[in-house]
Amino acid sequence: SSGVQQLSLAQPSPSLIYNMRLTPVAMAAFCTLALPRQFAAAFSRGNSIAAVRQFSSTPTGLFSVKEEVDPGVVEGTDLRVLKYPDPSLRADNAECTEEELKDGTIGKIAKEMFMVMYAAEGVGLAAPQVGINKKLMVYNESGDKKKWLDEIVMVNPKIVEFSEAKDVEIEGCLSFPNMNGKVERSKWIKVEAQNLKGKKIKKKFKGWESRIFQHEYDHLDGVVYTDRLDEDGRLEVQPVLDELVEDFGEGGEL
Repeated sequence: SSGVQQLSLAQPSPSLIYNMRLTPVAMAAFCTLALPRQFAAAFSRGNSIAAVRQFSSTPTGLFSVKEEVDPGVVEGTDLRVLKYPDPSLRADNAECTEEELKDGTIGKIAKEMFMVMYAAEGVGLAAPQVGINKKLMVYNESGDKKKWLDEIVMVNPKIVEFSEAKDVEIEGCLSFPNMNGKVERSKWIKVEAQNLKGKKIKKKFKGWESRIFQHEYDHLDGVVYTDRLDEDGRLEVQPVLDELVEDFGEGGEL
């Protein structure tokens, strides 16, 4: 058994109270960017959780939570999720060119990135995570491939303003399996980017979408979420990092 359980409400109410008992491995999987925002901040490691979150609108009192997975070979693409300490995660990333946008190269890569992201039960993916060192990211904050209208592709993105206000939530990463940690990020950001047609985009992101964007944007700068952990958080995940380094062998970039 994976330890994934369905969450139900005893009473329909804006105040959602969850009581669960999970294995440590399942807990680590929950506390990642593969989670809906409703759960990410409330979960922490341990076998017993009681999480209370407030929602302004709740269409149903029944939710299901999926673990992120290593999809391995994904039908329809040769792209694979690279794991730390693969050098691609630390390499410089080049801007996508106008020619690459016009000839459909970037569009094809983005489409295949979504395929890998959904197969991994994730909500976001940056090109370096699949070995393509380009400034390109994709995400769908719902994590539901049926909600394709929520899909966002950002080409050559740049954060031009960060809020001074910060918050801390638990994050994980498809390139760092079986681990997570508390990361401080700005509550909102202002972004400039291009879409797949080369049109310039200016947008302000806040809340969960802001966090997803900042996480994926870090990858485009060669930064991984473990770089942002405090000393205690780093000590907690170090044994898993050491295992990943050992499994990778020679040539890794820490």
